[in-house]
Amino acid sequence: MASTSVSRIVPASPDKVWSLIGGFDALPDWLPYIPESTPLEGGRVRRLNNPNGEVIIERLVDFNETERHYSYAILQAPFPVNGYVSTIRVHTVPGRDDIAEVQWSGRFNPDNATDDEVTDLFTSIYRDGLDALHNTLTA
Repeated sequence: MASTSVSRIVPASPDKVWSLIGGFDALPDWLPYIPESTPLEGGRVRRLNNPNGEVIIERLVDFNETERHYSYAILQAPFPVNGYVSTIRVHTVPGRDDIAEVQWSGRFNPDNATDDEVTDLFTSIYRDGLDALHNTLTA
């Protein structure tokens, strides 16, 4: 099983960051790669469309409002992996209430790809996503 994790300090309080990204259906609010999200099954599943018209379906597997994190699994996606589970988490930064650390991590099994190829793919997705979050918070 391969895995990756990317963290970024962003210029907003943990509560403000979580209010933006903490909703399972909130990706279009800060992630340009996902302009459309449709909640299904009472909000426990989301159907995402990317700019290429590809469909990604994900299931919420864990959510913790108090600790500001959620985890999800991919049910359908154009990515060469199976067994994908990811967590996005907002951390406090000791001594600072004006910034937060956001960590996006995932583990997965390559499917017709190498560990390095899928690790590089998701590292890039998480890095670009956290860059987009930073840009949204400073706009």
